[in-house]
Amino acid sequence: MSRSSDRESLLALLGPVVAGTGLDLEDVVVTPAGKRRLVRVVVDQDGGVELDAVAAAASAVSQTLDDSNAMGATPYVLEVTSPGVERPLTEPRHWRRALTRLVKVTLADGGTLQGRVAAVDDDAVTLDVDGTTHRLEWAAATSGRVQVEFNRSGAAAPDESSPAYDEEG
Repeated sequence: MSRSSDRESLLALLGPVVAGTGLDLEDVVVTPAGKRRLVRVVVDQDGGVELDAVAAAASAVSQTLDDSNAMGATPYVLEVTSPGVERPLTEPRHWRRALTRLVKVTLADGGTLQGRVAAVDDDAVTLDVDGTTHRLEWAAATSGRVQVEFNRSGAAAPDESSPAYDEEG
């Protein structure tokens, strides 16, 4: 079985397990670590991930991996973590979680655009670029990355009453 099919089978196995804990499964990465393997399971949710939720997901994932024998006889170390700021924004839920954040977008035509995420819906992301709004359909924005801001003043956190907040995406 190839590495990509291993990853896909682990995503299929663990997706419902992680969803059962109230989190989204973002990725599963297995890397060799000496005589063992490191299994890194990346989880997230709207509003951020609390430590208790990570612990519940780790317990459920560990039990599932042990019960399914998906890892075979080779020992492994399980790490359940949330994505870092460097994670690419590739799904509408990633963009929604970045509301009000400064992002750099890679465009399908090869260009880039930097602005603040103003709104996200099923069809597009809207950026505020120096006071001008740019609506990018998903096909036009291949990926984005949150830009680290050390002096981020005046940026309000998104709230559920904001018209930019879309709970469905």
